[in-house]
Amino acid sequence: MSYSVGQVSAFAGVTVRTLHHYDKAGLLSPSDRSHAGYRLYDDADLVRLQQILFYRELGFSLDEIAAILKDPQANAVEQLRARQRQLSEEIARLQRLAEVAERAIEVQQTGVALTPQERFDVFGEITFDLSYATEAELKWARSDGQREAMTRAAAHTKDDWRQLMGEAAAWRAELLAAFDEGEPHDGERAMDLAEEHRLHVSRWFTSCPPDMHRRIADDFVADPRAFALVVPPSQQRPGLAAYMCRAVHANAARHAAGRADSEEGNR
Repeated sequence: MSYSVGQVSAFAGVTVRTLHHYDKAGLLSPSDRSHAGYRLYDDADLVRLQQILFYRELGFSLDEIAAILKDPQANAVEQLRARQRQLSEEIARLQRLAEVAERAIEVQQTGVALTPQERFDVFGEITFDLSYATEAELKWARSDGQREAMTRAAAHTKDDWRQLMGEAAAWRAELLAAFDEGEPHDGERAMDLAEEHRLHVSRWFTSCPPDMHRRIADDFVADPRAFALVVPPSQQRPGLAAYMCRAVHANAARHAAGRADSEEGNR
């Protein structure tokens, strides 16, 4: 039995233009033509169209579909397995995004509502980049520390935020002074400033052992948005993020050496 382009379009749920495109691309050419020159599709053509639509639904490109249909025994299983892996990864990524959205809703519902003026008064030049916050949440979504930090941040009152931002501003002034005065990153002053930052994170957000602090500091160098949460761009200097990162690593090494000495003393 033969079917016209209009009939195939109707019961396959594709446009006539799409069928013409498949024909032009050599992906699905009708098996026959009417006396008037109109395209006519037979049952075998419809089976091929079903295969095309199936692979399109899975996200395959037309070139990939053409390759599969050209030699289905050689390509189909391998291609489907690869697509299955990609789809599983995408499903996991979307699930994490859904969790991020849910947490953001919770923060908005339980957090402190601030007017624009109050927000500036509390946070000053420190701004929270939503794209970075989303990526960070995805990166650390399975971390107990991230969940604790989100929960505690949502519970902070306006006065809490004022206090912690005041502490951060005082610490930042000391960091800038140490950097401007040429203090070595592995000197006592710089390492003590790194330790103050670690304790600040622990006090206000989540327990921050030295190894976790190193990972946070690595982000300062890798992503300017992360360091902007600590030092606003207007106060930054070239090399300051790297200086802070090295000071954190030096402080973590100091902690490790202290533990080793303590263990040796207990033997």
